[in-house]
Amino acid sequence: MNKKATKTGKKIWKKVLIVFAILIVLGASTLGVLLYGPYSGFRDWIITVSMTSMTHQWIAKLLYSDETIEEVMRNNTVNAVEEETDTNSISTEKVQEKPKEVVYKNEYEKQILAKNLDKEQYNIYADEESYRIIEISGKGYSGYLAAVYDPSKIKTITSSKLGVTGQYLTTMAKNNNAVLAINGGRFTDPNYNSNGANPRGVTYSNGRCLTAYRYKSTGGIVGFNKKDVLVLSSTCTKANAEALNIRDCVTCGPFLIVNGKASEVLGNGGWGSAPRTALGQRKDGIVLFLVLDGRTISRPGADMDDLIEIMQNYGAYNAANLDGGTSSVMAVNGELINDPIDSTGAHKTRYIATGFGVIE
Repeated sequence: MNKKATKTGKKIWKKVLIVFAILIVLGASTLGVLLYGPYSGFRDWIITVSMTSMTHQWIAKLLYSDETIEEVMRNNTVNAVEEETDTNSISTEKVQEKPKEVVYKNEYEKQILAKNLDKEQYNIYADEESYRIIEISGKGYSGYLAAVYDPSKIKTITSSKLGVTGQYLTTMAKNNNAVLAINGGRFTDPNYNSNGANPRGVTYSNGRCLTAYRYKSTGGIVGFNKKDVLVLSSTCTKANAEALNIRDCVTCGPFLIVNGKASEVLGNGGWGSAPRTALGQRKDGIVLFLVLDGRTISRPGADMDDLIEIMQNYGAYNAANLDGGTSSVMAVNGELINDPIDSTGAHKTRYIATGFGVIE
């Protein structure tokens, strides 16, 4: 190789290194502006997503002071309606059969109530006698909403090794012969590596109290009383569950809709965008299971406003957020139908403690 060629090669590499250095500086400057600049949207997103996850709180704590984190979480929260569920507003007497003739308020209600719908036209994933599953999508999320026509068939399902280890929802569904199931309430997660063994708060299954731990967080009791009405109560104690005649419940939140009134969401709600699970009930007694996927570049997930909007569209009179993230799953006949993604980017779910299943 001659000297001219050598000099030319060195010049090219020098230019490449200069360009690379410029990109690094620009990237660092841009990241600095996003993290600490006058626009707070990215900062709020980083903090709320990190602090409401089970494994990534260290990210927010590494980048920001405790004071900043507290301020952001205070300005991004859900102010739930301060009411107890009015169980007299829900009718469950005629839920077991879909109405033969009805005037539909909108297309959402038609998706739930009308018989013999064209599956492709109305995004019907499955249509069975006891439930119908609708594929839904929005800006940043996609997933499934199931309408369950007989709430008396919905039971709390749990890990068969509760207190020792959690289980996959698919295993819990098969163990309980659940034709349809979603994940349930939160569970303790010390050091962010829990195996999902211990539910938080109060847990009931078939009228039996399984756990009654102290709970001080958003939401509270989310479950069904002995008249098959979805009850939401922030007084999360065994005594209150008994007073409310709870037969099946988990503990979670925040509450999204109480007695037809939507909760007030400040900022992004303090939860950011992520995979979500929610449970609701219409005034006619029909129960709504909602599971939304996320954690991809084009599909980060849903926030609390998204859950409220979807539940309102489909007529929920009461609704609550359930455990989200990698826990968010829906199973049909013991097989997952959605696409959960864990914190490593792998397409898989995790061990959980509780869920809700439709037991035929």
